[in-house]
Formats: sequence, C-alpha cells, structure tokens
Amino acid sequence: MSFMRGTLLSKTRKLVNGLAIAKPVWLKAMEQVPPPVFPRPAERPSKIVLPEDKYIKKFYKKHPDSLTEEAFWFNGFNPPPARVFAWRVLELKGEGIRDEEAIAIADMEYKAEKRAKKKAYVSLKQIARLQGKKPPPNPYPSAIKEIQAEEKKFIHERFTNPKILEIVEKMKQERAASIQERAKMRR
Repeated sequence: MSFMRGTLLSKTRKLVNGLAIAKPVWLKAMEQVPPPVFPRPAERPSKIVLPEDKYIKKFYKKHPDSLTEEAFWFNGFNPPPARVFAWRVLELKGEGIRDEEAIAIADMEYKAEKRAKKKAYVSLKQIARLQGKKPPPNPYPSAIKEIQAEEKKFIHERFTNPKILEIVEKMKQERAASIQERAKMRR
C-alpha cells in the first residue's frame, strides 16, 4: 500500500469501497478518532556539502589510482588520504596562500609521504633479509591486494574441500550426460 498516497485511514477506505478487502473491525473507531497527520516537507532536504568536498574531488581527479590503492576503513581512526589532502589545502588557504598554490603544496606533501612510506617498507625488507628472516607484510598494501589476500584462502579451498570436489564431479557427470544426449539426438 505504500504506492498509494494518503494516510492509513484513507488507504483502508479506498480498499473497502473498492471491495478489495472486508471492512476491518477497527475502521469505525479510527474514523471517529483519526490518527494525527504530520506535515511532510515540500521538497527534499538539501545535500550536505562540506568545505573540503571540492578539494577531495580535485584530489581524485589528480590521483584516480588512489581510490583503489589507498584502503579506507570505516571503523578505522585514520581518515582517507583525500580528506587529509583537503584539510591541508584548507589549512594553507587559512594562512593566506592562494588556492592553486595550496593545492600544489598539499599535492607535493602527499607524494612525498607516499614515497617515504614505500622507502620505509623497502628498508624493512632489506633489514629482514640481512637478518635471514621472512620479510614483513606490506603495511601499506593496495586495497585490491588486500581483497585478493582475503579471497586466496577460498580459492585454495575450492581445490581441496571434499564437498566442493563432489559437486564438481557431479557437474562433470551431468555435462557429459547432456553432451551424450545431444549427440544421440543429432543422429
């Protein structure tokens, strides 16, 4: 009934008058004391726009690979790099720097931080190799690689799980049977 306009009372009246449903017991009581009708807003609420949103869009235009490389966790404490970039631009603009210059400075800082993270991981790997240990996992993996790592166990499981192997064997037999049936029908 959500597609019909009006209150529960008017919707029920339409259905009863159209003989779609029997008259409910509570309809008479509801007609005597109708429920309150709350006014609905005439238009949709306006979209929430933050001051840093335009700089976040510029960041993603400049670094589209950042969407897939930089993992963002909703339950994490670290904000996404695009938001950090936008906050830095706003901070620089507050100091009196022009818009283009602030974006250029924030972009330079982002690239330098990204390079430093990669360099730190490379040095960690070298230290681990010198000590004869297994290199540590990448603390800054791409989002795609993280998803692939999570899926890896399921991919491996499909080749070793006896239930899955049984299903695959049944599917192979069914396919072979259907191929044989088609071959008989062609003759």
